Order: sequence, then structure tokens, then C-alpha cells
Amino acid sequence: MIVTGTAQHEAWQRRVLPPVERVRPGVWSVPVPIPDSPLRYTLCYAFLDDPGVVLVDPGWDTPEGRAALTVGLRTAGADVADVTGVVVTHVHPDHHGLSGWLRERSGAWIGMHPVEAQSLPARVLRDRDPRSDLAWLRRHGVPEADLAAMTMDRRRLEEVLGMAEPDRAIEDGDLLPLARHELRAIWTPGHTPGHLCLHEAGAGILLTGDHVLPRISPNIGVHQGTESDPLGAYLASLEQTAKFGADEALPAHEYRFRGLDARAADLIRHHDERGLEVLRAIAAVGAPTAWGVAEALTWSRGWAALQGLMRRMALAETLAHLGHLASTGAVRPSDGTPIRWRNAA
Repeated sequence: MIVTGTAQHEAWQRRVLPPVERVRPGVWSVPVPIPDSPLRYTLCYAFLDDPGVVLVDPGWDTPEGRAALTVGLRTAGADVADVTGVVVTHVHPDHHGLSGWLRERSGAWIGMHPVEAQSLPARVLRDRDPRSDLAWLRRHGVPEADLAAMTMDRRRLEEVLGMAEPDRAIEDGDLLPLARHELRAIWTPGHTPGHLCLHEAGAGILLTGDHVLPRISPNIGVHQGTESDPLGAYLASLEQTAKFGADEALPAHEYRFRGLDARAADLIRHHDERGLEVLRAIAAVGAPTAWGVAEALTWSRGWAALQGLMRRMALAETLAHLGHLASTGAVRPSDGTPIRWRNAA
């Protein structure tokens, strides 16, 4: 992997916002800060068009975020009022948060994959009984003492419940409505069910959202109501991404790079190794819950340093590996509550 966003990389090392940059003719990278996050910022991409501007992943909605996006657009020679469309790679608030504000200010359309629209928090969580979340956590072995800190209560959800509904569906293979750019959508499920990457062949760029980042692996997790195999979907999506090895990757965080094929291979290898670690953890404990497996795994900051919602994310990631291993026949879950896991061998 070769770092191409050298100014972005330097800013990352210095823990400051990178500069607004023109990455291709008519394509600009605008950093938008994320409050209280180790990711620090989202890289919003502005495609200048005739007429107007189409933005990809405008970032988290805060006063600082609105100001950064406004200044960034002015640096590119545009204004918020010029925005005609917003494409969202996925509906996490550090990507989709500012979409509604932009639509109010400029009348822009908002587009995302239809599967992603179905996963909007307002659709998934608004009418869910809070007690069902506690039951889900208990089913996967979370101790009573940890439940309160890990529960997705109404207060924590208010901000995400207000995120904007889309008015345009963007399917796999669709060309976006741009006059000066031939930007094609690529469905890459895994990090979220409807995650999109965006490819402009003529410019030699692939906007990767959170699907492929240069330094870290995106969270692939199983959440309440989505007990499927997101990790299997993610690994299959990485195989597709590897075909764009000749293109420059424009991720939503950190910095630009080349070597998408090598980076995809690294991520596949990482998840294969993590799967082996899960199998060893089950063998060592005997018949652990998902919580018991998560406790036994290695984490970059250590299990003890993970608290509250960070532990929930770790549990969700562990469940994704358990679910994928179950789909291959390597492990099997028990019936009842809590669910316990055994190696098939």
C-alpha cells in the first residue's frame, strides 16, 4: 500500500485536520470534524458539476462541521447553496449527519442504497421496546452489572433518530446524475447492509467510504434485529474491491492511498486470523457465551479499557465472527438463554 495523500497523512500524524485539497479536476476533499472521536474527521468529497455540486458523505452535524463544510466548499469555488445532491455511502452520523441540513439550505436530493435506507435508525429503532435490547444483551451473555452502560437508551438515540430520509435510491451499478463526471455506484455490504463505494474510471478513483480504510479495519458487527452474516458479506465485497487495484482509494477517514488489492488482501487475512482466535477461545473456555469469547480475544486497547458502548461494539464484532464461523459449519450455537458456542470439531 502506498500513501498518496501525503498532506493528509502528515496531518493524521500531527492529530490535526488535513487541508482542503483538489484531488482531481472538479473533485475536492473537505475534512469535516467528528466530535470526541479517535477518527477525528470525515473526508467529504465534492464533485463540481454543471450546474451545482454533488457531495459524498457530508459529515457529522455540529456547528463546527457546518462551518468546516462551508469553508471547504468556498475553497473549491462553490457554496452550500450550490449543492444539488448528497450521496451517502452509509447512514452512520459521521457520514449522513449533515445531509438534512444541506437539503434544508439548498434543496439538494439525498441518495443512498435502498437497503441502507431500511437501516435508518428512525425506521429500525423508533418503535422498538427498550426491554428487547436488554433481552438481546442477556441472550449473548452480558452480565447484569454491564447492562446499563451498554443499552441503547432513548437519550442516546435522539440525534440519530432525526437523520434525514433519502429521496433517491442508488442501486448497484447506477451512474449518478452528473454531467462532468461518470461516477458509478458499487454495492459493498458488510460495514452496513447498504454500504456504497463510488468509482470514476476516467479519473482512476474509488471512493471507499468506510469499506476500506488505510490503517484500521472497519467495525463489522451483528446487532439486534440483524442476526445474519455481515462478515461473510464484507469478505465477498472485499474480493470485488480488490479488482480496483489500479485506482487511487479515496476513503472517508485518514488519507488517500494506492494498492486497494493489497489492502483488501490484508483485511481478508486479518479476519481469517481473527476467526482462528475465536476458535481457540471457544476451545479454551469450553462453551462460552459471545461475551465470554469477546473477553478472551485480543483488543488493541485491551478488554479492560473498553467500556460502555465500546464493549457493545466489541460484542457485535465477536458475534459477526461467530455467525460467519457458524455459516461455514465451524461452530454451533446452543438453544436457550444465554446462547453458548461450541466448536463443531
